[in-house]
Parts: sequence; structure tokens; C-alpha cells
Amino acid sequence: MGKMKTHRASAKRFKRTGTGLLKRFKAFKSHKTGKKSAKRVRNLRKGTIVSRGDQRRIDSMLP
Repeated sequence: MGKMKTHRASAKRFKRTGTGLLKRFKAFKSHKTGKKSAKRVRNLRKGTIVSRGDQRRIDSMLP
């Protein structure tokens, strides 16, 4: 049996934490930030943990 291939788009978007969870970045930050509050834009910079339901799906893409 051959090697499993990594889904490259997912590999660029997600990083694994030390405990094995997946970290992702938030959406809605790329443009149109003038109408969003400074607090909202500042919070969009931070990464967050992928939800449990999505984690199972993404785990299969990142062997």
C-alpha cells in the first residue's frame, strides 16, 4: 500500500498544537476592515482551536 497524501491546502491553513488539537486562523480579516471596530479586527488576528466536529474531518486530510 502506498503512502497517504497530505491535503496541501489544509496543511497550509491548519497547525497542530502540542496536545494534538488543530489551530486555525479567523475569517473576515482580509479587507473591509474600516467599518469593523478596532477591537473586532484585533480579535480576528488571534488564532483559535478547530471545533470537535471539524477536527475529525480535518484529521483525515492531515495524516
